[in-house]
Amino acid sequence: MRPAAPRTTPTLLGLGTPAQIAAVLLLLGAGAVLALTVNGYWVFVLANVALLALVGIGLNVLLGLSGQVSFGHVGFYAIGAYTVAILTTKAGWSFWAAWPLAALFGGLAGALLALPALRVKGPYLAMITIAFGFIVEHGIVEASALTGGQNGIMGLAAPSLGFAQGERAVALLAIAAVGVGLAGYAWLSRGTWGAALRAVRDAETAAESIGLNPLLIKTVAFAVSAVLAAAAGALFAPLSGFVTPHTFGFLQSILFVLVVMLGGAGSIAGPLVGAVVVGLLPELLSGLEEYRLLFFGALLLVVLWAAPDGVSGGLQRLRTRLWPAAPAPAEAGDPALGLNPRPRAAIEAHGITMQFGGVRAVGDLHLRAEAGHITSLIGPNGAGKSTALNVLGGFYQPTAGRFALGTQDLTGDSAVRIARAGIARTYQTSQLFGSLGVLDNVVLAMGRGRLGPLLGAERRLDAVRQRRARELLAFCGYSGAPHAPAADLPHVDRRLVEIARALATDPDALLLDEPAAGLSREDKERLGALLRRIADAGVAVLLVEHDMALVMGISDQVVVLDAGERLAAGTPAEVQADPAVQHAYLGEGLDSGGAQAPRATIDAPEALGVGALVAGYGAEPVLHGIDLQVRRGEVVALLGANGAGKSTLMKALAGLHRPVQGGIHLDGTALHGLAAEQVVAHGVVLVPEGRQVFPELSVLDNIRLGAFLQPADREARVQEQLDRFPRLRERQHQRAGLLSGGEQQMLAIARALMSRPRVLLLDEPSLGLAPKVIAELFAALDRLRQEGMTLLLVDQMAGLALALADRAYVMEGGRIVAQGTAAQIAADGALAAAYLGETAARETAPPSRRAA
Repeated sequence: MRPAAPRTTPTLLGLGTPAQIAAVLLLLGAGAVLALTVNGYWVFVLANVALLALVGIGLNVLLGLSGQVSFGHVGFYAIGAYTVAILTTKAGWSFWAAWPLAALFGGLAGALLALPALRVKGPYLAMITIAFGFIVEHGIVEASALTGGQNGIMGLAAPSLGFAQGERAVALLAIAAVGVGLAGYAWLSRGTWGAALRAVRDAETAAESIGLNPLLIKTVAFAVSAVLAAAAGALFAPLSGFVTPHTFGFLQSILFVLVVMLGGAGSIAGPLVGAVVVGLLPELLSGLEEYRLLFFGALLLVVLWAAPDGVSGGLQRLRTRLWPAAPAPAEAGDPALGLNPRPRAAIEAHGITMQFGGVRAVGDLHLRAEAGHITSLIGPNGAGKSTALNVLGGFYQPTAGRFALGTQDLTGDSAVRIARAGIARTYQTSQLFGSLGVLDNVVLAMGRGRLGPLLGAERRLDAVRQRRARELLAFCGYSGAPHAPAADLPHVDRRLVEIARALATDPDALLLDEPAAGLSREDKERLGALLRRIADAGVAVLLVEHDMALVMGISDQVVVLDAGERLAAGTPAEVQADPAVQHAYLGEGLDSGGAQAPRATIDAPEALGVGALVAGYGAEPVLHGIDLQVRRGEVVALLGANGAGKSTLMKALAGLHRPVQGGIHLDGTALHGLAAEQVVAHGVVLVPEGRQVFPELSVLDNIRLGAFLQPADREARVQEQLDRFPRLRERQHQRAGLLSGGEQQMLAIARALMSRPRVLLLDEPSLGLAPKVIAELFAALDRLRQEGMTLLLVDQMAGLALALADRAYVMEGGRIVAQGTAAQIAADGALAAAYLGETAARETAPPSRRAA
């Protein structure tokens, strides 16, 4: 259970205007007046509403800011109540001395609970907090000498305010505490700590990479939340006049969470609104007698259905719809103002090894990324590039070896300490803090994890950091609105803001993991110029990227990994000309003439046709007018570097991704408007990248599920697949998740064949497999070829794919750049150029038939 992240910085009912602040003050003032004038019963009700609001404010810190769910806050409520009860009745303390001590005890309990509890997430955290509530309740029962056991503690005296006594005094104190709590929450949520809490909630890994310590930040949130819950419990004890264990049951915790969710998690006034609804509505419906709880429950369901982000969020959405705000104009910066000029250190790795169980992802890696240079780390899929970056960023602890930034040995340090030492990074998929604005993303990173006082001044008042953040955004080429929510940015702007955020830490080294993924050619050119500017400013840039044109165009040094080992290093020209590098990218078969002569399929009718296909994710297309033909009984290979658009095309053919325009036809039947299951029913079946078997089901059940749409003769066809893959027969009753990678790939193909495909799509079947297993797998694919199966194959092992294929297409940048027979493509420099960038070798290669 996780609340929806607010799309803007939380404020009073979304905005925090003077009128709304006045409305809250008026509501609190009205409550105080009522507490002095109404009868005792309604004073008790008002006081309970205020206590619900006070606990809700604390839970809002946890739920609305940090995204953590607690169903055990009744435990802190009980700690506060019993602390006051024990100190005032058995130790002779006054209420005024016991109240702050009770809140302090609750905060300490919250911090102690958070340290182990926050190492888990989601339902596990919820279960731990539920257990905490039960432990407190039953602990009170067992400690009968101190707590009175089942009988509790009676005769608690209420404090006096001089002009108000008893319940009225407690009600006024509770209302005042709510006012202080709301003000404190407003300061916290708008300050640096509030931004850090939302950052950890939105992207914990990215928060670590700018120096924030998620465990510490979430522990503080838990402690603050517990302080307010215990303070409320300390007021409840004199309000009721007695405390017993069963007053603090699990249902009370559910009520606390409901207050926050109903009012609006993350909004300042949400807990107050929720408390009024939850505390007053049952009393107002009391005339319905036995039906009042049923009506109350139904009303709550309707409210939560109509406004899933709470009453406050619903009011804000209504206000936005009725009076939409004018879009904020983009503000110009000074692109000449870049990074702070200072000497920076190089990052150096010696013998880095990373093993996951029996798998060696990186082995004995040596590299040095010089300050002021761009060092690119390239290699085929599964070469260990991202793993190496994760080791250098502190997200993996290396099995062996060491690495340093200048003279600082960082081996074994956490990601937080490495970020604070001066290594920044970006990610394959942009990880911005979506609920923060663009400017706040950058400003937050400037402290390298230093957040200042808990209730410090608003970060937006720091004019120096604001100006510096604007300069960095302009330096990176961002020209959008600086206060726009980061979650609403287009893809290219997300990349630029993420780089600006990394640079805001003033790093010595910058690690970038595929920053060009999904960018247009023009955007890639601008990205290349930006990376060059960053390096020229003295930063050591270590780049993992699959766009070889970009890599070869901007790099000072290129390091090539293959199967976790360093294969080559040198200038871009040296690496491009290295036969070992070409072999690693293109695989066996090219140099040995492995591409076979095409079979006589030239006159075969078309099975699968693709015309002018355009598809993408968001505004920028990934595929640009793809034209492709697969004849019946033919094997066609689709080749190209990572990011060329091959997997996107396969998903579009399988109905998993709807194209923007263009057509897909199977034997003349249009497929481009059909859902995935309808495409399978027509006979186009995908074996997806990564196998994606059902791990908890047996091998036999996985195969049987493939016949879901074709149940006739199922068991006979199951036996055919077991004959085709003898390894699966040996393991037919074993769970699929326990198979090796090669066996899972065989299972995925067998499952697909059970659907009786007319065209079988295979996406990277050799990915992550050992050479011996790859040979066995391709032998099975060759048997399918001989049986006349129509195959469209995407595989990183270009040589093996061409050895199997009749024809091939080469993709680059979402376009077909070459096509021809397998032999023609094997002899053409276009393939090497697509994988390794432009080379002089391409000029001497024999031409093949090029796409128009």
